[in-house]
Amino acid sequence: MSPGIQAFLAFSPILLTAVLLLGFRLPAKKAMPAVFLLTAGIAVFAWEVSFNRVLASSLQGLVITIAVLWIIFGAILLLNTLKHSGAITAIKAGFVGISPDQRVQAIIVAWLFGSFIEGASGFGTPAAIAAPLLVAIGFPALAAVMVGMMIQSTPVSFGAVGTPIIIGVNKGLDTASIGDQLVAQGSSWDIFLQLITSEVAIIHAVVGTLIPLFMVMMLTRFFGRNKSFAEGLQVLPFAIFAGLAFTIPYALTGIFLGPEFPSLLGGLIGLAIVTTAAKAGFLMPKETWQFASPDKWPVEWTGKLEVKLDSMAPGKDMSLVKAWMPYVLVAVLLVLSRTSDSVKALSKSVSLSFSNILGEAGISAGIQPFYLPGGILVLVVLATILLHRISLKNMKEALGESSRTLLGAGFVLMFTIPMVRILINSGVNAADLSSMPVAMARYVADTFGGMYTVFAPAIGALGAFIAGSNTVSNMMLAQFQFGVAEALSVSGAMMVAMQAVGAAAGNMIAIHNVVAASATVGLLGREGMTLRMTIIPTIYYVLFAGILGTIALTLLGVSDPLVG
Repeated sequence: MSPGIQAFLAFSPILLTAVLLLGFRLPAKKAMPAVFLLTAGIAVFAWEVSFNRVLASSLQGLVITIAVLWIIFGAILLLNTLKHSGAITAIKAGFVGISPDQRVQAIIVAWLFGSFIEGASGFGTPAAIAAPLLVAIGFPALAAVMVGMMIQSTPVSFGAVGTPIIIGVNKGLDTASIGDQLVAQGSSWDIFLQLITSEVAIIHAVVGTLIPLFMVMMLTRFFGRNKSFAEGLQVLPFAIFAGLAFTIPYALTGIFLGPEFPSLLGGLIGLAIVTTAAKAGFLMPKETWQFASPDKWPVEWTGKLEVKLDSMAPGKDMSLVKAWMPYVLVAVLLVLSRTSDSVKALSKSVSLSFSNILGEAGISAGIQPFYLPGGILVLVVLATILLHRISLKNMKEALGESSRTLLGAGFVLMFTIPMVRILINSGVNAADLSSMPVAMARYVADTFGGMYTVFAPAIGALGAFIAGSNTVSNMMLAQFQFGVAEALSVSGAMMVAMQAVGAAAGNMIAIHNVVAASATVGLLGREGMTLRMTIIPTIYYVLFAGILGTIALTLLGVSDPLVG
């Protein structure tokens, strides 16, 4: 079988995903089972992988799926619990009145609060929360969705307490094989994953610092009275300040603490700094900018859902401190579980592991329910029930809403993650072929050569656009990107970091996220209008990240333990 045919067959599951989701507009719950069956068929009949190994890979994928769903469940349950306790309403109300300038409001609500929510919950929740809040304080629905989607970039790689790295990269790479190579070089997998995390944080920090400015310029250009980019530039000092207030603690946290915390702590610290500065008038624009009156808005700007400020008033006994306390607890417990040896040991004491599943060497999986962020989030939910005195009825509603979300996500992931594991584990076969991601990588590297690095983030963005998820894009393509790096003799860690950054940026155009955000403000059916706007910052993000990564690899000589 020629290299070209190998590459085409290996790529065909990703191609089928694109055709079914985009061409035929099938929902993922119908598309992904077909993609799974195609992947299994190619593995058995073209790659000559044993049926036992395909089955073992599928079971490994199901164990990983349970771990992912545990995190999703904890994140969504906490969000729904706070919604029913009145805390989210109190948090929303706390933003109203900080500044009458709607450019400043967009930065504080979307960029900072949205980034914090991304770090805590992920899975498209920031746009779904930020969009209706912005509508409530006077934004056109379409503008609110556009701004909400633009924050689906910098914080996303570390969203849901690090899931795209902890699960996406960690489970998307062949950790057994790479780990053995690292040990032979005197290193370890943990060190390598932290190197990837640090490089992701640094690239995002450089590119993402300009996103608040980009956001307000898009706002004034597409939704302002004068259709002017210049009106967005008027808040350049405040926008850059707000960008740095998030990206500096974000980058430092990623470098020194790991993938769980950058967006969570960056958003929390940035919120505290920027809201305090805004109230004091620091770097505020001289002229206040606001939208035209609603009666002058084009009909396509407005949604069917009307959000009234009166309905946002918090309960009389819910202070902002009390409302924010669960998120503070999440941050504290996560930090302790990752930095305190005694707390780490305690949280890892309960573990369920499966080694050499069905006798297949190297195919293993495990779950540590209390060390995974899901366990910490559920513990905080239990504490919140007491802290906020939530009724049994409200908790049942929160649990029901979270379970329905889980079932929807779970069915898709039951096929998506096993499909990825079959791709990765296909290197052991009777045909003596490299694994499918490696076959793709070699062909791409031979075709494009050193120029490929510029486009590596765009490949990650394409994966997120198709799958609707940074995590899934990393799982599908991390091994592919690593293989290209090996073929080009450059740093695999940096190439995977570029994949992760691009996959985060791709969330700005992920159809699933656009639909979810649009639904919260009654704009369903107008997703194309949003996509035509959000493609602009997406192109900026992936090209800038690709150029930075290429400079790091070629001019700065960035390396890792596996590069000679």
